[in-house]
Amino acid sequence: MKLGYKKIVVKVGSNVITQANGLPDEPRIQHLVNQLAEIKKQGIEVILVSSGAVAAGRSLIKVSEKQDAVTTRQLLAAIGQVKLINTYSNFFEPHQIKCAQVLVTKEDFRDRAHYLNMKNCMQILLQNEVIPVVNENDVVSVTELMFTDNDELAGLIASMLNADALIILSNVNGIYNGDPKLEGSRVIEEVTGGVANLTSFIQTGKSQFGRGGMITKTTMAQKVAKLGINVHIANGTTDHVLTSLLNNAIVHTRFIPEKTKSGKKKWIAHSETSATGVVKLNDGAKTVLTSGKATSLLPVGIIAIQSDFLKGDIIKIVDENNQMIGLGIAEYGSDKAKERIGQKKQKALVHYDYFYSVI
Repeated sequence: MKLGYKKIVVKVGSNVITQANGLPDEPRIQHLVNQLAEIKKQGIEVILVSSGAVAAGRSLIKVSEKQDAVTTRQLLAAIGQVKLINTYSNFFEPHQIKCAQVLVTKEDFRDRAHYLNMKNCMQILLQNEVIPVVNENDVVSVTELMFTDNDELAGLIASMLNADALIILSNVNGIYNGDPKLEGSRVIEEVTGGVANLTSFIQTGKSQFGRGGMITKTTMAQKVAKLGINVHIANGTTDHVLTSLLNNAIVHTRFIPEKTKSGKKKWIAHSETSATGVVKLNDGAKTVLTSGKATSLLPVGIIAIQSDFLKGDIIKIVDENNQMIGLGIAEYGSDKAKERIGQKKQKALVHYDYFYSVI
């Protein structure tokens, strides 16, 4: 039975399109492109989030071992990104499909106006039948400003474009109920709700070439599914993986989505790193706010303002143990909020429409 998606984001990891020697696996890239072309011809909009620039750079230049890791990465990414996008472009050409390079940094998602500008760019590409090929701009990204990995970036893109599904291609068949190398281990085919129960199964080791391990993938998958988007984790080294997956004919892990959230809430959900203020609530307010009902954050439930903020800022909301409850947009600044701590019949600090619960 076909899954019936109209818009998908496909994330391909460096471990899928890189050979064991660290160089690009062009036959695998070509096979991936052939599948994407076939999917597009079925009327499905496709956005590709692709790693592999550093590996492509490694195939073009030999770097001195004296270079430090950051500058080496910048050098290889700068040279390799040209080769990577040309490789995709050349493989899409026989299908009469154009692709476009979209390089982004974490900063691009922090400001709402910048975020919407990027969304408009992606939408105009899709409207003109162009496949966006998105990657982190490793040339200008430095460690503290980098995405955890391209899984995080792909989750942001899927949320931003209101995709029906995010498909993460790794080098394993999905999430297993034990060590994938052991004979008795099986793929967990459906995950609902939180993934806390999965962490004991997941291997902490990262792939040889990528930055993110399976724990990163499941954390991002949980967040994206919570926003109402299907998430699939499948083996990108399996032939015809994408077409088989969309026909529901391959063993993999699927995260079942919750009710779709608004575009604003999808942006707020991914804005933790850009939050300025921190507001602490009592347990009663926490219970009400995380009940799933349409409830705004009122000053009566606030214990303390731990970090200042202005009207319109993204703020973190924490409980009595400083564990994050959610994120929201402040209706007024911390000065007014401090004056109203614990008071009844005051204007909500965060309106329900602009609150995202992480619990």
